[in-house]
Amino acid sequence: MNNYKNIKVWQYSYDLSLQIYEITKHFPDDERFGLTAQLRRAAVSIPINICEGAGRSSNKDFAHFIQIAIGSANEVECELMLARDLNYLNETDFQEIINDLVKVRLMLFSFRKSLLNTNK
Repeated sequence: MNNYKNIKVWQYSYDLSLQIYEITKHFPDDERFGLTAQLRRAAVSIPINICEGAGRSSNKDFAHFIQIAIGSANEVECELMLARDLNYLNETDFQEIINDLVKVRLMLFSFRKSLLNTNK
């Protein structure tokens, strides 16, 4: 069993989730159960899937949860684009968080590849 707190991509994705919570505080109240909730769930899904995968008994199982986290990262990107296009996010804030998201996603791809190339 891996200690997920020591995994760099978990640390970065956890911080990204905190950023998402902070920016969505400023979304319109009528989005509380819409885009705000969906974006928060997708963002939190990234570190949660890393945690769940870390508790699995094989690297293949762990890699499966990393793949789910990648899917959640893709969902976050789309939802951030919607938020920008609906003028809930300005372009500067959008670019900052997208840059962080891209970094997390690249780390996830790399981590998944390393899990699949390591026998366990």
